[in-house]
Amino acid sequence: MTEAIAARRSRITPERQAELHEAVLDLLRDVGYEALTMDAVAARTKSSKATLYRQWGSKPELVAKALRCTQPVSLREIDTGSLRGDFALMVEHSDDAQMAKDTALMRGLAHAVHESPELHRALRDLLVDPEITGLQVMLQRAVDRGEIAPGCPALAFVPHMLIGTFIALPLIEDRPVDRVFLGEFLDAVVFPALGV
Repeated sequence: MTEAIAARRSRITPERQAELHEAVLDLLRDVGYEALTMDAVAARTKSSKATLYRQWGSKPELVAKALRCTQPVSLREIDTGSLRGDFALMVEHSDDAQMAKDTALMRGLAHAVHESPELHRALRDLLVDPEITGLQVMLQRAVDRGEIAPGCPALAFVPHMLIGTFIALPLIEDRPVDRVFLGEFLDAVVFPALGV
């Protein structure tokens, strides 16, 4: 990205950006992805469509970045010196109400992801891949410290376990993941699988 484009994209203050992201998420909850339009976002936020396209480029990118802003902390930023400590800090930074909202949004986006390759790509690039990379860094540090055996077969499946629980719990028990469940799941499933 050229400096001129970056400068144009950075005109919106962080506070205004947060307002825009929250409006996008509210619209997603209200009407779903398919019915969400840049016109509706512009009207809700009292901004121009040109500003939205200049800042985010497309509806899928806007949605993915709005979802990204709800993440309390990047996994890449967590390093307590132990895997249990890292996961405990991740759970501590989680917010039950936000996880419930995010679970509902992701459930609503599940169909749209299959219908829109652009949305799928944006979610992968801006939301999923950075967190999986952060998780892999966290796990590799645990291997380097000797907490996890280097050849542990469960290492490759930790992202699947964690993402899977956010999908499975609402489906099986009709409730979102909260901090208590997440802590219990780590203790009962993830740590034993990793030999920690």
